Amino acid sequence: MTVEPAPARDAGAEELRTGRLLLRRPDPGDLDAIFALHTDPEACAHNPSDLLETRKEAELLLLRWSHQWNRYGFGYWTVRRHDSAEPLGFCGVKIVGFRSRPVLNLFYRLFPASWGSGYAGEAATAAVDWARAHRPDDLVIARVRPENVASQRVALRAGLVRAEHLDTPGDDGTDWFFVSDPGYEG
Repeated sequence: MTVEPAPARDAGAEELRTGRLLLRRPDPGDLDAIFALHTDPEACAHNPSDLLETRKEAELLLLRWSHQWNRYGFGYWTVRRHDSAEPLGFCGVKIVGFRSRPVLNLFYRLFPASWGSGYAGEAATAAVDWARAHRPDDLVIARVRPENVASQRVALRAGLVRAEHLDTPGDDGTDWFFVSDPGYEG
């Protein structure tokens, strides 16, 4: 069953700023970064099904992200430092179906060279804060592998809480769930 929430656009979502970061709607100029990040085995180590093989697959991924933006007015952002044009990676929320209800899936994937600097936590916090302000009725979820401790820390830093009762098998192993509403029973 496909879950279709009522479209709601937020034109103010195309750019967010944090203390160190600029989060901006991806555009065709980000295609090289999308391809490089999603062909990096280290960056996709916990989600190997996300690895891409061809530039065409990266183009299709950008197209899917663009459709989310065009339909809802938000999605995944390209993450950069204020003082650099080089992308650090991507982070944001998109609508997915979960247990017959629409939710916002929090995604964050940064290049390994930027790991350990707190950028993922800063970007994820901005995305969750945006969702709470602009889509307060939507549950935000993050699905994390049990062995991916760094990603678990990012979800917690972003204000999500562990929801063990929602854990399920995923494409790349068990999905541990982190959610924005600690009382959500699913």
